Amino acid sequence: MIFDKLKKLQVVLDSPEIDSPPVFSSGDVVSGKVVLELTGESKVESLKLHAEGFARVHWTESRSAGSSTAYTQNYSDEVEYLNHRESLLQTDNGEMTLLTAGRHEFPFSFQLPEETLVTSFEGKHGSIRYWVKVKLHRPWATMKKIKKEFTVIQPIDINTPALLSPQAGTKDKMARVWYRNCGEVSVTAKIDRKGYTPGEVIPVFAEFDNSTSRSVVPKAYITQTQTFIARGTMKQKRAVVATLSGDVVGARRRVAWHGRALKIPPVGPSILQCRIIKVEYTLRVCVEVPGTSKLCLELPLVMGTIPLHPFGSRTSSVSSQYSVNLEWLRMAIPEQPEPPPDYSAVVTEEQAGHCNPAAPPAPTGDLSSIMAFVQEFRFRPPPIYSVVDPNPTPLHMRPRCMTC
Repeated sequence: MIFDKLKKLQVVLDSPEIDSPPVFSSGDVVSGKVVLELTGESKVESLKLHAEGFARVHWTESRSAGSSTAYTQNYSDEVEYLNHRESLLQTDNGEMTLLTAGRHEFPFSFQLPEETLVTSFEGKHGSIRYWVKVKLHRPWATMKKIKKEFTVIQPIDINTPALLSPQAGTKDKMARVWYRNCGEVSVTAKIDRKGYTPGEVIPVFAEFDNSTSRSVVPKAYITQTQTFIARGTMKQKRAVVATLSGDVVGARRRVAWHGRALKIPPVGPSILQCRIIKVEYTLRVCVEVPGTSKLCLELPLVMGTIPLHPFGSRTSSVSSQYSVNLEWLRMAIPEQPEPPPDYSAVVTEEQAGHCNPAAPPAPTGDLSSIMAFVQEFRFRPPPIYSVVDPNPTPLHMRPRCMTC
């Protein structure tokens, strides 16, 4: 049978590294080959390639229309990012192509759209996927198809003013126990920038002021929020990806964190440009007060893909932090610099005559003599350098003590 003659149908993507799959971004060229192996001579109608990219969401919710009536509401939506078709093997007149037994390779190449794509993503209620699908059509045989997914990561450079800006905030709350106020708890936190990359350490600066009669426990979290949107309805899923716990803050005490380290684990980058799927990160600095709800201060984070430049680590926050300390540089520069000393104060008449004995006398008033004197003065030599002091201290004068 003809079907039995097909031994292998495979899509191979070109990769700069042999042992790792390729990763693409907007404007990149996706190239590869379709490998077709036959055990015998076979006729082929066509071999077609279709590259696609979609963001899709779907979930269901149960609704109640009464005491005994219930129904399920479906929510779904999709956004197309890639749609490319090309024919790898097909004759213009519609005739069959006879392929011999053995291995056949069909190269392909196409460019991803220049406009911003969205990073590949897999979530509970949605996904963002890109793939290459190949269909093999043969006479008197079932159509054979194969699908090969590839990864797209849209670069996020954290070396931008918006992502290098510091993030800070303050929040307070009145603790209540059995409808009775037992004092106020306040949290103040700051981080040096908004953008980070996985693997980095976030120095958390915070102050916890506990004015209550109970002890509180400070903590910091990095949370990931996945938002799925369809038909005007939103579905969210939150997860804690990193945690930092502090020591107990006693009653009526204040504790400060001076750059406590919170390391970012391997997580996906932020997705902010998709209409139906968003992935956002937040640093939450919280205080757990016994007998009442948490007090949480949220600072936004953006997970990027391009880390901080080695020579660009001085952020705007750091420069502003040290701007006061650098005032002394401007104060050390006088507003009006002192004029240089006169030539006669440096070179004596004897030295000047020795270097240029033919120096003309000072002009009396004639214009031509004045110009000649100016020209002569312009080319007069600088003072003679000598290791011997031309004006030594008299022997009868006692040297001055520098410590007196």
